[in-house]
Amino acid sequence: MQSKKKNCMYIIIAILAIAALLGFDQWTKHLAVVYLKDKPNIVLIQGVLELEYLENRGAAFGILQNQQWLFAILTVLFLGISFYVFWKVPKTSRYMPIFCVFIVLASGAIGNFIDRLREKYVVDFIYFNLINFPIFNVADIYLTLSVVTIFILILFVYKDEDYDMIFGKRSKDGV
Repeated sequence: MQSKKKNCMYIIIAILAIAALLGFDQWTKHLAVVYLKDKPNIVLIQGVLELEYLENRGAAFGILQNQQWLFAILTVLFLGISFYVFWKVPKTSRYMPIFCVFIVLASGAIGNFIDRLREKYVVDFIYFNLINFPIFNVADIYLTLSVVTIFILILFVYKDEDYDMIFGKRSKDGV
């Protein structure tokens, strides 16, 4: 019974966290439409960082333009994997980083997916022009940070027995 209660609490926390992150992403995109569309760029740090409106019909950083069907499939796939991992991860402090990463990953995927469904493009508006980096948005930040964090966790934190535990090959006791 305690386990069911704990799972329920984690689900509620995940839903609230995704809603908050998603709300922030959508709010920033709304602000970009209102204050940046058809207007000059806003320079935040001269030669380094600007706000510039862009309707991105491609993937992250503008690749794969006008491939909406591919984005729909990939988004559903990423969300499916995220929710599967979320469901399988033991609800203990050891696995809290995975729990958090997949919340952020899901938020980024859903944020850009909402734009694609609603507008057929994603609103990008953050331009790091110091290195002429492609224009991006808050959901892209969520996705990028999540992927980097997943690699760090895979390389430096979790071991084979952790993956066995998550994916059900054996228990924590090795049985």
